[in-house]
Amino acid sequence: MDEIKVGDKLPLFGAKDQNGHDFYIASVLHKKVLVIYFYPKDDTPGCTKQACFFRDQFEEFKDMGAEVIGISGDSVQSHKQFAKKYNLPFTLLSDDDKSLRKLFGVPTNLLGLLPGRVTYVVDKKGIVRLVFDSMNAENHFPKVLEMVKSLM
Repeated sequence: MDEIKVGDKLPLFGAKDQNGHDFYIASVLHKKVLVIYFYPKDDTPGCTKQACFFRDQFEEFKDMGAEVIGISGDSVQSHKQFAKKYNLPFTLLSDDDKSLRKLFGVPTNLLGLLPGRVTYVVDKKGIVRLVFDSMNAENHFPKVLEMVKSLM
């Protein structure tokens, strides 16, 4: 599939979460604003900073009716350890076969060696309202918060 762009409908997908349970996006689609972020790897400096931002803002996102979902190619076990180590209260999905990355059209960086870091904000109608692509984890924070607030 081509890259998902602003204005596109979010495709339906499912994956294993950090607890090994099946998670289907249809369970939250049309009920909440969704913040779906793809990141390169558990427990690396930028990815930890990004995850901890979502953790620290989690109550605010929750109060606004938003659901945060992190996705990387790490295993369920890696996600479980990452979530436990940093007390991450949101869903982490394992994309170990890179099918979700392909579905969303998330690019790779550094000559194709590093999985990209892209954040999507999806409204309650299932329409993508923000696609933010930056390897700098901190650049995502203000844009995502601003977009989620504007959709409330």
